[in-house]
Parts: sequence; structure tokens; C-alpha cells
Amino acid sequence: MFMDKLLKNPIFRFLVRWFVCSLGLWVAAALLGNRITYNNSFSVIVIAGLILAIINFVIKPILVILSLPAVVITLGLFMIIINGLTVFLVSKLYPSLHFTNFWVAILAGMVIGLVNYLVTAIMEGI
Repeated sequence: MFMDKLLKNPIFRFLVRWFVCSLGLWVAAALLGNRITYNNSFSVIVIAGLILAIINFVIKPILVILSLPAVVITLGLFMIIINGLTVFLVSKLYPSLHFTNFWVAILAGMVIGLVNYLVTAIMEGI
């Protein structure tokens, strides 16, 4: 009962998204090595995770709607490009996080999406 109320709380849901974005960025930075630069600072990952969570909340739905024909034609694969674009946008808005190129941002977006999927599956199992 308490967990149901907690999961419906919008502030808690945003905090979980922030945590998942930060965790995903951290995992992506670990997997992709020197292609992602963040000065080995935990605070850079946390702040970039916050920016990514805000972008995913505000800008990503607009991008999805505008690119809906491409998403439908590619059977959803264009969402990989949209995820990479949002991650790349974070690096442009927050220069402390740097990707060597757009393709690295796409790979990072895929890792973040996988982490998001795993955390969501775990939370739904609770």
C-alpha cells in the first residue's frame, strides 16, 4: 500500500528518473572508457543525470511527436537516434560531460535505456 502511493508520487518518480539517468551515464562512462570525459567526478555524473532527466521530461516528448513518421517507418529504431540526441544535448548544455562524437552519445543512450529498462523491471517486481 505504501509502496503504491510512493510510486505514484510525481516527485518520487522524478527522483527515480534522475537516479536512473545518473546511473546509466555512470555505467556508459565505465563501458565506453575514454570516449566519455567527465573528469572522474561523481558530481558531474549527478548533475548531468539531472539535466538528462529534465530533457527527457520536457524536450524528448516533443522530439518524439515531431519525428513520429520516422519512428513509425523504422518500427521504433529511430528512438535510438532520439535517445542519442538527448544525451548529446546534455553534453552541449553541460560542458563538464563530453562525448568524443555523436555515435558515442548514441551508444551511451542505448546503455542508459538498458539501465532504465532493468531498474523499471526491478521496481515493478517489488
